[in-house]
Amino acid sequence: MGWPIFSCLAGVEVGPPTYSRISPGHRSSFFARKRKTNRLFALPTTSALTRLLFSGVDGGASGGALFTVTFAATSLLLWEVTMSSSMQSSYLPATTGSIAKAQEAKDASESISILYHVLEDPSSSADALRVKELAITNLTNYLTKENRAEDLRNLLTQLRPFFTLIPKAKTAKIVRGIIDAVAKIPGTSELQISLCKEMVEWTRAEKRTFLRQRVEARLAALLLENQEYTEALTLLSGLIKEVRRLDDKLLLVDIDLLESKLHFSLRNLPKAKASLTAARTAANAIYVPPSQQGTIDLQSGILHAEEKDYKTAYSYFFEAFEAFSSLEDPKAIFSLKYMLLCKIMVNQADDVAGIISSKAGLKYLGPDVDAMKSVADAYSKRSLKYFETALRDYKAQLEEDPIVHRHLSSLYDTLLEQNLCRLIEPYSRVEIAHIAEMIELPINHVEKKLSQMILDKKFAGTLDQGAGCLIIFEDSKTEEIFPATLETITNVGKVVDSLYMRSAKIMA
Repeated sequence: MGWPIFSCLAGVEVGPPTYSRISPGHRSSFFARKRKTNRLFALPTTSALTRLLFSGVDGGASGGALFTVTFAATSLLLWEVTMSSSMQSSYLPATTGSIAKAQEAKDASESISILYHVLEDPSSSADALRVKELAITNLTNYLTKENRAEDLRNLLTQLRPFFTLIPKAKTAKIVRGIIDAVAKIPGTSELQISLCKEMVEWTRAEKRTFLRQRVEARLAALLLENQEYTEALTLLSGLIKEVRRLDDKLLLVDIDLLESKLHFSLRNLPKAKASLTAARTAANAIYVPPSQQGTIDLQSGILHAEEKDYKTAYSYFFEAFEAFSSLEDPKAIFSLKYMLLCKIMVNQADDVAGIISSKAGLKYLGPDVDAMKSVADAYSKRSLKYFETALRDYKAQLEEDPIVHRHLSSLYDTLLEQNLCRLIEPYSRVEIAHIAEMIELPINHVEKKLSQMILDKKFAGTLDQGAGCLIIFEDSKTEEIFPATLETITNVGKVVDSLYMRSAKIMA
């Protein structure tokens, strides 16, 4: 019973007597016919199978021994059938049908597995490459939704042989897309930096200059976010020279903006303004996308706010807000928040409610807007207590925002002065301890602030430290005749001087 089975599996119609009748001279022709038959069955021959059959024939094996050899050969053939079928099924054809199959899968894991198999298709035809590009895009989206950042990193490494088959522009698009996808996964800043460094090394080895420059710019931005200022400055210094030499103005705008942000973080305002001016100069020579123009306006507003020019800063923030809002960019909420901050800083806190209730402001209602509204209310009421409550309730939106945090100290001083003025307004003489008790601050701190306000002529008064009191003077009304008299005397003096000069010329 074993021989017919073996004959069927091997694709050779032979039995036990056939082997004994094969002479050594005809063995080669026999195995040539056998290999031909194997090709019909798509079964690859192996050296192990050949050795087994030759050992059985050369040794003049008996029926039982030859059956043992044949059984072993059958096992080998079965193993080869299994391996051949598994190799053939290790990939899926790069066709639109495979992509549709991935989209119709029950869960994301199955879709990801199907798309990986599509990428393993060895075909390099134009249609196959186009389908693989679509598979990469879909796979990136699935991995991003599943928060599988490490798999995205490995995907970039696996795709390097594929990048040699497609144009460099498409390679750059895929690489930047995957890096952007990793950035959407929270808590991956270190992984992004490591990934960018790997891609910089690969692009340098492959001599892909334009892609390397863009990845290096992205790496500098990540280092800036990670507060690794020294490394970011070193990277930008070399990169900006190289890009200026190539005259890639669109990339130059990005790099100059990054440099401006970096110098601003290092509190070097002159260099930050110089870099921003360079970015504006490069942007004026080309078409700049609205998002990039919004970023330029946002940085301009930040620098003007740092110089206490809040009215100009407000106009820049408004331009940035309009640009980001039209694109539904998340940066719009930051522009709106800085707009409200500028209104508060120029003593127009009452306008904050109107801006928030406008059509554009209603789209961005949330903790950031609520935080600025609370600060505006505290400023309007000149209440330091409400201000401290707002800081405590909205710590993430106020103190953890580096731009808002820079202005909180000056805003605190302004509110403290206004609060003290409100408290001492009904008095002509009041104890300092009573003021400190009402404002809920230490006596020494209140006394120091009052003396500073008197020296700055915020109000007229004096401190009686012996009695621990503040004496407030009434504002003395200046008679209107005094300034007019002084002006008349000044004019008479000018006339006398003129007459004296004329008389001197006549006498000469």
